[in-house]
Amino acid sequence: MSTTISIQNESFLINGQRVYSDIETSKPAAHGLLMNARFIQGIFDDRADPSRFARWGKSEWDPRAHTQALIDALPEWYSYGLRAFTVGFQGGGPCFTVANDTIDNNPFGEDGTTLDDAYAERMDALIRGADEAGMGVIVSYFYGSQASRIRDGRAIRNAVKTASGFLKEGGYTNVLIEVANEMNIGSFRDHPIVQQPEGMASLIDLARDASGGMGVGCSGGGGYRNREVAEASDFILVHGNGQSRQRFYEMIREVRSWDQNKPIVTNEDSQAIGNVEVAFKTQTSWGYYNNATKQEPPADWRVTRGEDTFFAHRMAEGIGIEVPALPEEDHYYLQGLEPNLSYNGQRWIRLASLRPEAISFVDFYRNGELFYTSYDESFPINFNSNWRYGGVDVSEDDEWKAVIHLGNGDVLERTAE
Repeated sequence: MSTTISIQNESFLINGQRVYSDIETSKPAAHGLLMNARFIQGIFDDRADPSRFARWGKSEWDPRAHTQALIDALPEWYSYGLRAFTVGFQGGGPCFTVANDTIDNNPFGEDGTTLDDAYAERMDALIRGADEAGMGVIVSYFYGSQASRIRDGRAIRNAVKTASGFLKEGGYTNVLIEVANEMNIGSFRDHPIVQQPEGMASLIDLARDASGGMGVGCSGGGGYRNREVAEASDFILVHGNGQSRQRFYEMIREVRSWDQNKPIVTNEDSQAIGNVEVAFKTQTSWGYYNNATKQEPPADWRVTRGEDTFFAHRMAEGIGIEVPALPEEDHYYLQGLEPNLSYNGQRWIRLASLRPEAISFVDFYRNGELFYTSYDESFPINFNSNWRYGGVDVSEDDEWKAVIHLGNGDVLERTAE
């Protein structure tokens, strides 16, 4: 292994140096942060009906090729400053299309004592690919809708030991552990050992011991924080989903007031990249989460046009990495109308922006008529939260336009390309 990730007080180190301190142009305030992304579906498969994921222009579903495509994309992400990503043994749910409870993406045996060989092979390849790219991997063990496939609390403990043993035997030096994705959510109701703080604290201790001392934490749903879990953790995981910039700031202030002297990491937020500004100001590692391009299998793991590109540039800017500036005309992009990205006649349409904080509101027009007005990041049609929005029934003949009203009074237009 060529990449070693470690923790020193509130900072992350890679190969003994505070992260980003090796970059000549970097900002000192960014040193020790671990900017990351949610690539939770990196080893995804579906035993129930894999053929339904032969979509988005793909003629077949190939889980090994899906993992390899992520490995191939890592150097580009690294160039913008990404130094870690989260991948799940049980993946994550598609938010817009296939129902989570119809998917079988669980590599653990019912009693938690076994790990599927194909999943283990893909995880090994991905961790080693990240190592070669100079990146860390936050390995998440449990996802709510899949955890029900594990029998009971004892089986959960077995699965923690099984996954941690796999990581220890792999000799990986670039791995951190997230025991569960959003431990407090309702889908963990059958496993109080996961859902309750004292149970989670015991699982964190178990994972640390069984992995040979890897750094361990656990996240809760957007805005959730718990001091007992934080005290048990080596790094404090919080999610920013559904949080305005102010609420996100207040959450970080509260967690930091506990004086844990540990890094605070958001390893899931949203496409609302205005929150990244709060993260840099509070010296919090931030995790970009694009549930459209990165959590609907097959994911497009590249730095795609629009939201991915805007996050990459904001990340580089906050760190102090010099990248070619985007032309002014490319600071706004009407997203969701790209070829092959419809599902059952629906699309998920939003206005992506390099600086969404500058936008007052966006009017969306279909065939010349006002269809919807969006006031909040990430400026979608049919807003539910900053990370989720409803689909739109579309026709191939529809013409869409976004009229962007900026806070300074300027008005811009973008149409589908």
